Amino acid sequence: MVSSSVCEHVLARALSRGGTFAEIFIEDSRNFSMSLRDGRIENAALSRPYGAGVRVYDGLRSIYVYTCDVSESGLLRAADRAAAAVTDTPKSVGDIKLAERANADIHPVKTPFLSVEASRRAEILRKADKAARAVSSNIVQVSAGLLSREQHVLIANSEGLYTGDTRVYTRLLCSAVASDGRENQTGTRNPGAMMGFELFESRVDPARVGREAARTAIEMLHAPVCPSGVMPVAIGNGFGGVIFHEACGHSLEATSVAKGNSQFAGKLGARIANPKVSAVDDGTIPHAWGSMNIDDEGHPSQRNVLIKDGVCTSYLIDRLNGQRMGMPSTGSSRRQNYTFEPTSRMTNTFILNGPDKNEDIIRSIDKGLYCRKMGGGSVNPVTGEFNFAVTEGYLVRNGQICEPVRGAALIGKGSEILMDIDMVGQNLDVGQGMCGSASGSIPTNVGQPLIRVSSITVGGR
Repeated sequence: MVSSSVCEHVLARALSRGGTFAEIFIEDSRNFSMSLRDGRIENAALSRPYGAGVRVYDGLRSIYVYTCDVSESGLLRAADRAAAAVTDTPKSVGDIKLAERANADIHPVKTPFLSVEASRRAEILRKADKAARAVSSNIVQVSAGLLSREQHVLIANSEGLYTGDTRVYTRLLCSAVASDGRENQTGTRNPGAMMGFELFESRVDPARVGREAARTAIEMLHAPVCPSGVMPVAIGNGFGGVIFHEACGHSLEATSVAKGNSQFAGKLGARIANPKVSAVDDGTIPHAWGSMNIDDEGHPSQRNVLIKDGVCTSYLIDRLNGQRMGMPSTGSSRRQNYTFEPTSRMTNTFILNGPDKNEDIIRSIDKGLYCRKMGGGSVNPVTGEFNFAVTEGYLVRNGQICEPVRGAALIGKGSEILMDIDMVGQNLDVGQGMCGSASGSIPTNVGQPLIRVSSITVGGR
């Protein structure tokens, strides 16, 4: 996108008034979206974000300037603006020599999404719509969407790095609304991967996605409101891992740990979870929704064991916060696009399989709740306090999953729930989501096997 010689010139200009480190991030993306509602294609849109960000370190302070002008003169203007904010004493800048580094691609694309004719793309949405409506006459509305992103990035820095990467994402979104004329309930499924159109040839069946979205909506439509109270809760695999992601994962990011704004700051080597709990953030899984070949600072992605047998073993660390903490990067620096400065973020984060059989987990609950599907929620990373909606839940009595209930919410604190996970099953699965934080919205996988929380507050009626 931009030659190494131009990058050398820009980096030197960025450090011309002081500073200890400079970096350029250049992005050229193609984003496609298509949506269907009530059986009709509503829109199809293609956009091409193209721009760059220049970053300079002024001690442990970061200065970031971005621009959509990626000509040499545009990049130099951005570098001058960043340099003007440096308070460090100006010093002589030696020659910056960039050396290109190639990266292995563990996410090769077989069928580029935009190479497929529009009629085939539309048919994916129609299959999901048709299957959802066939579940029940109570399905009154179906919405489906296709998203594709092809992101090309170039990263260069004053330590000599000159490298790039291509990230390709494809996702199907489906939402079904069930109604009995008095109340409405919604079910959703949103699978995705770092793949092209071959996603629908090997991993994702649009009809199944539609049916599952509709099934949840119908199941919850006729369900009574969940009773409230403190009780044992079993949380299903896959997207159930959103609780660990939100209530605990964000608190293990250096974004909050480095400033002491985390419930887990200073906890390396300490027991923070039940010994049955081991958790990993792994950005190296081929084709996984949250993976990368390199992070957004050019560091190779890696597998980071966050918790092993209940003990905190690692944080997720970006370059700047690593300097604040005196620790190396863990390949965890991410950003939504060039308009955001990067910081430490999760990739594919999940609790590993444990020693318990899934049937024993349910059998162990005399009176409680089984959360088959989790929804969104909110969390305070400083305190770890969270509140999560249960989108599909069932009462458990005498070790048996019984009638469905709706309107449940799980309320607790991250550090407490980790200790209270006293059974971990063996059916690890993951779900796809978009995670919002300081550096924007990014693709992440969440996951876990079936787990049991011995005691947690359930909000309901």
